[in-house]
Amino acid sequence: MGTQRNGFKKENYIISVDVGTTSIRCHVYDKEAQIRGSCVTKVNLLYPEPGMVELDPEELWMGFVKVVKGAVQDSGFQMCQMEALGISTQRGTFTTWDRKTGVPFHNFISWQDLRAADLVRSWNNSCTMKALHGVAKALHFLSRNKRFLAASLIVFSTQHVTLRLAWALQNWKRLSEAVAQGNCCFGTIDTWLLYKLTKGLVHATDYSNASATGIFDSYQVGFSPFKCVLFFLVPVYSYILPFHTHSPPRHHFGSTDTSIFGVSIPIMSVMADQQAAMFGECCFDVGDVKITMGTGTFMNINTGSQPHTSVSGLYPVVGWKIGPEVVYLAEGNAADTGTAIKWAQKLGESDRWHIPVMALCRDSGGGTFPRINGRRAPLNDPKACASFMGLKPSTTKSHLVRAILESIAFRNKQLYETMLRETHIPITKIRADGGVGTNDFVMQLTADLFGRKVSRPTRHEMSCLGAAFVAGLGVGYWRSREELKKLQSTDCVFLPRNGYGTADGKMTDQYGQVIQSWERALQRSMNWYSKA
Repeated sequence: MGTQRNGFKKENYIISVDVGTTSIRCHVYDKEAQIRGSCVTKVNLLYPEPGMVELDPEELWMGFVKVVKGAVQDSGFQMCQMEALGISTQRGTFTTWDRKTGVPFHNFISWQDLRAADLVRSWNNSCTMKALHGVAKALHFLSRNKRFLAASLIVFSTQHVTLRLAWALQNWKRLSEAVAQGNCCFGTIDTWLLYKLTKGLVHATDYSNASATGIFDSYQVGFSPFKCVLFFLVPVYSYILPFHTHSPPRHHFGSTDTSIFGVSIPIMSVMADQQAAMFGECCFDVGDVKITMGTGTFMNINTGSQPHTSVSGLYPVVGWKIGPEVVYLAEGNAADTGTAIKWAQKLGESDRWHIPVMALCRDSGGGTFPRINGRRAPLNDPKACASFMGLKPSTTKSHLVRAILESIAFRNKQLYETMLRETHIPITKIRADGGVGTNDFVMQLTADLFGRKVSRPTRHEMSCLGAAFVAGLGVGYWRSREELKKLQSTDCVFLPRNGYGTADGKMTDQYGQVIQSWERALQRSMNWYSKA
């Protein structure tokens, strides 16, 4: 596969961009999935008021163009050799813009933004929610349908697009007027980039990003009019949502306008970051598990052609839709993995978390660290606080660092047990990536507690690779998923040591008492804050 130029054939490549929370990075991949050129730029987060987190849409767009051009230049190839473009983006960050002019009405409101916190509290405590919970419980009693049981337990959070969008419509008159006039487009980062890349010709999203908004119904595989009515977002459903979702490779997302990169490049994949990482890890089969430990921890299990209905807070998302095939994932997460590490670095132990376990200390000295920023599945308590418990006069910084690192592995075990208990799906393989995944102690303890081997890939930027894989399949650059599996490389396999845990998640005596102390600390730190 190549491009004919001046009487000889030039090899073609796949270019892929990952738009993350703190950076935008682009890689050029060859047939062996090796990186041939790269470019990265920083994402500038804006904090207009306490609790508010925004991104400048135009600055993000310029950063995207910059890294694409920079990666191609770094590779030494030409833009015309880029056979397809893949895009991976952070989820739940959105903006709105003028349908006629393409000018944004406001900055991107980040998934980290808390401006809708009061609205979330109001909804979760409302009579409407209590009525919905009651109806759902009754329907579950009559039908024994687990989906109704899950609906009876659901609570909203600021990470959902729904209530942040409702806040914007309530507080910005110019936006609400544009919606009423049918002159407003809504979109997450993927939608905005598609709109810009095609000069306004495409207003679309993909299933993986849409399924993480809170407006999407993963069971019906489409935007939910019921949810829009529930949040008084009827104009949203009627006028401003992306016109359609796309599913490569049979339907690509259009091509880049020639005025941007000098040539037209087919846009063959757009994916949410965690789902793209799952694809990059080649977790194609039911029971495959991927753990990404970066700013937060995201644990995903492939549940196949059916979304998982959770009663413990696991979230059903669309992994990918390729042609008629829809693959679902169940996801559990913790928001504070990298946050805890950065906090530890401020203790003056900046490099200690990279040191092998024997160089730290033998144990945490009886101390335990229940983590930061509330509790998610399976405890689901946003009022929980961060705390160190079990401190003694003999406690050192090394003990504190070890307690933090242990807490990451303990949280992994908690999510893993929840998945085993809820899905009843036999685990086939476990792959772990992300910046914190480079820590051997965390990886080894995770494998020990799981009682299963955990593999770490050679490459750490799996979201970018996953988007590249889907784009490459779309143009025939790679022929099959089996071919992609052969391209997979492993840096290290962590085998469980005897005396820690078993494959069904049960504990042995080696770490049982420490885990029990950590779980008691979790319970004591719950329901701490008066507001959530």
